[in-house]
Amino acid sequence: MSSFPTATPMPGPDDDFGGRAFAPREDGTVVGVGIDVVEIPRLSAMLERTPALLARLFTPRERDLSDASRAARVAAKEAVGKALGAPGDFSWQDVTVERTTVRRPFLRLRGATLRAAEAAGVEHLHLSLSHDGHIATAIVVAERGAGTAGSSPTGLAGSGLRDATRAARPDATGSADGGSTDEGSADAGSADEGPADEGES
Repeated sequence: MSSFPTATPMPGPDDDFGGRAFAPREDGTVVGVGIDVVEIPRLSAMLERTPALLARLFTPRERDLSDASRAARVAAKEAVGKALGAPGDFSWQDVTVERTTVRRPFLRLRGATLRAAEAAGVEHLHLSLSHDGHIATAIVVAERGAGTAGSSPTGLAGSGLRDATRAARPDATGSADGGSTDEGSADAGSADEGPADEGES
């Protein structure tokens, strides 16, 4: 019988499956998980239609990236906000994605976003970026350090990141056909190898 905790005492389908079940942590180590998707052509069209958005959404180093990479950066910024519980004075300029010497992505925070992360006791941000066809995706897991109590981000004000760009942000809920280009995943500060993104410097 599986050792995975279930809602009922009855055995579930996984008991016939065998293998090993991996239960989620319940010790408060994981502060939050954020995921976001952005439609690449829609974001590109918006930037062409409203050039001022380029400076509003991206840091100077992000502005010359490829369309797919910029869309992945928007998704990453949104995912950070969700993982931290949507701090109210979140700014697009507070979050940027950088790469290690072996081209693996990691997050750098500042301003209100950094303060929210530190208040929650966050010591590690795990980041995965990908674009598949016309969709860019980012996943962020915020994790406390060992023995860090930290306060829960739940209940913070609504995300200024989302509110400030509600009209500008390209929501996407479907999937797209086309070859997948995985931009790599990393813990913040990891030096493990990850594939580079086309068009990035």
